[in-house]
Amino acid sequence: MTATDRSIELISAAAQAAADKLAHDIIAYDVSDVLSITDAFLLASAPNDRQVKSIVDEIEERLSKELGTKPVRREGDREARWVLLDYVDIVVHVQHSEERVFYALERLWKDCPELELPADAKATRGKAAEHAKLQTEEDTADFGGLR
Repeated sequence: MTATDRSIELISAAAQAAADKLAHDIIAYDVSDVLSITDAFLLASAPNDRQVKSIVDEIEERLSKELGTKPVRREGDREARWVLLDYVDIVVHVQHSEERVFYALERLWKDCPELELPADAKATRGKAAEHAKLQTEEDTADFGGLR
């Protein structure tokens, strides 16, 4: 069993929407062989809660407008640390960068085939590490300036 054309279409649109809102480390897995409840997972992250919410809103709006679909379930809204959008064919996880590292969903699904994503989405790989490094450098500089 492999992901359907419909799930690939949804994944591509969701990945592009996430990339447009500057999500980090966007990746998608074909989980159809190991799960009967969905075909594919899309993972994306952001360094703050506001951006997580913005990414989720953009994905929902884009899939609704372009593909005429709405999630059957949306979880994690209040905290905006990990929001799950369940479209039946696909499940989208948008996580705060700290949750992404802590829960490491990639480790769970690493044996599943990766799905091809739009170039903008692929270009987000490694962005979380870059952001964390810059943040550490800024924090160090700020701390050094206080002495």
